[in-house]
Amino acid sequence: MAKACRRCHLIVDKNSNMCPICNTQDLSNEYTGEVFIIDNENSDVAKKIKIGKKGHYALRVR
Repeated sequence: MAKACRRCHLIVDKNSNMCPICNTQDLSNEYTGEVFIIDNENSDVAKKIKIGKKGHYALRVR
């Protein structure tokens, strides 16, 4: 199972120990919902959930 960053919600590989966006090790195995952001500048979803870079994100992280 993948992990999600508690700060930026980026979903990373299960073997990863660090978030490549915010350089933190604050990762969690417990998250719900997933969204893929392809064009963050023109995406209403990215703006709504305040995502600044394209990628695979969790909607909620515990």
